[in-house]
Amino acid sequence: MDCCAQLGLLPVEDALLRMQQQLIPVQETEWVDVALALDRVLAEAVLASINVPASDNSAMDGYALRGADAQTDGALFEVIGQSLAGHPFCFAAQQGAASALGSMQAVRIMTGAMIPAGADTVVMQENVTRTGETLQLNTAVVTGDNIRRAGEDIKIGSEILSQGHRISALDIGLLASLGIARVKVWRKLRIAVLSTGDELLPPGAPHNADKIYDSNRPLLCALLQRLAVEVKDVGIVADDLPALRTAFTQAMQWADLVISSGGVSVGDADYTKAVLAELGEIDFWKIAMKPGKPFAFGRLGAGWFVGLPGNPVSTAVTYHQLVVPAVRYLAGEKTLELMQLSAIAEQRLKKQPGRMDFQRGILINDQGVNRVVSAGSQSSGVLSSMAKANCYIRLEAERGTVQPGETVTVIPFDKFIS
Repeated sequence: MDCCAQLGLLPVEDALLRMQQQLIPVQETEWVDVALALDRVLAEAVLASINVPASDNSAMDGYALRGADAQTDGALFEVIGQSLAGHPFCFAAQQGAASALGSMQAVRIMTGAMIPAGADTVVMQENVTRTGETLQLNTAVVTGDNIRRAGEDIKIGSEILSQGHRISALDIGLLASLGIARVKVWRKLRIAVLSTGDELLPPGAPHNADKIYDSNRPLLCALLQRLAVEVKDVGIVADDLPALRTAFTQAMQWADLVISSGGVSVGDADYTKAVLAELGEIDFWKIAMKPGKPFAFGRLGAGWFVGLPGNPVSTAVTYHQLVVPAVRYLAGEKTLELMQLSAIAEQRLKKQPGRMDFQRGILINDQGVNRVVSAGSQSSGVLSSMAKANCYIRLEAERGTVQPGETVTVIPFDKFIS
C-alpha cells in the first residue's frame, strides 16, 4: 500500500467537485471587438442575423439553367450572360423586362456566384459544349445539382455559439463571416501568482549550490496566458510569517484567485497554510493524487486561493488537473471533459495502490493502435520528463503496477499545459 494513502486524503474527483460546488463564476461583463476576443468566454449566446450563404449560389464553375429543360442529352441553350462572385447576373441590364431565366436559356456562372432568378440547376462546364452563345449538354442533368442553398450552412436566427463558450480562432472567423464586430464576454479573471521558499532564486540570479531556481512561478504565469486572464506576478516570498501575511494580504485585495507554490506540505518552515488559515478558510489541503498530494484550496477574503506543491512536476500536474477546471469555471465557461483514450502500455509502469497516479507518457498511434511509453523519470522534481511527454498515463487509485500489454487510460496534453 502506498505510504501516502492514509486516511484524510481526498480523492481527485471529490476535490474537483468540492471546488466547483463552492466557486462562484464572475458576473461582470464587457463588450470586446471580435478581433480581440480570442480565448474570451461568451456572456451570452450569439445568434445569426443573416443566412450563410446569404443566397443560393453555385458550387461549381459551369452554367445555371432550369433543370426541367435539361433532361435529355444534346439539349441546346442560349447563353444570355454571366454571374460572377460579387457580380450577379442582372436581368434588367440584359433582358429588358425579363425578371427570370426563360425556357432553354442559360447563364455562365462561377463558383460562389449568385444563382439567377428562375434557375434551379448548375451544369458543370466539363459536361457541356459551347459554341458562341449556344450551349449543348453532353449528358442528362439532375435538377438541383451543384447549388448551395441560402442558409445551408447557417440559418438566420440559429444559435452559433452558446453562452459560456470559450472563443477559438475558428470562432473568430465564423463570427466575422456573419458580420459580427463585437461580442459580450465575461470580464477577465484576476489571478495573483507567488512562490514561497528561502531556497528559491529568480531566473538570472547568480547560481548558488544551496539554492534552486524558481521554475514554478514562470511556468504558472506562462500557462495562465492560455486562459486569457489578468496575471500579477507577486514574486518569491521568504519562509517568514510576516512576509507571507503581507504578500497574501496585498494579493487578495486585487485578485479573484491567488495561486501559490510551496509551503503546503508538513515541513516545520511551511507557513503558507498558517497564513491562509488566518486570512481565509482552508477547505482541504491533502488529496489522493501522485504527484501532488499537498494541495490546498479555500477562501481568501472575497476570493479564493489554491496552494500548489513545491516540486515542479507536482505544480504542473495539480495546476492542469485541478486549477485549470476551477479557473475555467470561475471565468464562466461551460467546460468540457478532458479527452481520454485507451492505450496499450509498452513497458512496465511501477505503481502502488492508494493514490491516483498521473505518470508522464509519450503516446503514439501504431497502425491504428494507441500505444504509450513512459517519458522518463517519474520523480516529482524532474521537469524534463514533463517537457518530453505528450500525455498523462492516468492510473486509478486502486491499481498497482502495470505490466506490458495491459490497457491504460491516457489523457493527451491540451493547450492548457503545452
